[in-house]
Amino acid sequence: MINTTLCYLFRGDEVLMLHRTKKKNDLNHDKWIGLGGKFEDGESPEDCVRREVREETGLTLTAWRFRGIITFVNDRYETEYMHLFTADGFTGSMIPCDEGDPEWIPWSRIGELPQWEGDRLFLRLLEQDAPFFSLKLVYSGDRLLEAFLDGKPLPVC
Repeated sequence: MINTTLCYLFRGDEVLMLHRTKKKNDLNHDKWIGLGGKFEDGESPEDCVRREVREETGLTLTAWRFRGIITFVNDRYETEYMHLFTADGFTGSMIPCDEGDPEWIPWSRIGELPQWEGDRLFLRLLEQDAPFFSLKLVYSGDRLLEAFLDGKPLPVC
């Protein structure tokens, strides 16, 4: 099992999304996701999200919120525990990213972007300002089979 972070960085009514286009064999290839990555030894979720955002964008987080934990189960990949954050405070200037192309997207258009099916579920929870949550997403390849919010089943389309 692996531990990762994912952060949605807000600037007014826009969110910074990463269009994953640059890495070979990227399970997120051509999808739009937030910023983040794998924990390094000894890191807390907060340490990891700050480091990953800085590495991918050049920006230093100054205000963030830990929103939930997403458990990804997939028949093709190792189980992943993703620590989900939002942030609205940062300093610095953007740098190029070797994993994809970062772009500020109006929050109202985020649903138009190619994403994992389960991402749409937790993005809806963020939009609703849900309290801290645990979301389990079960996939077969790219297809979402089941979802559970705080242990209770959610409908999957």
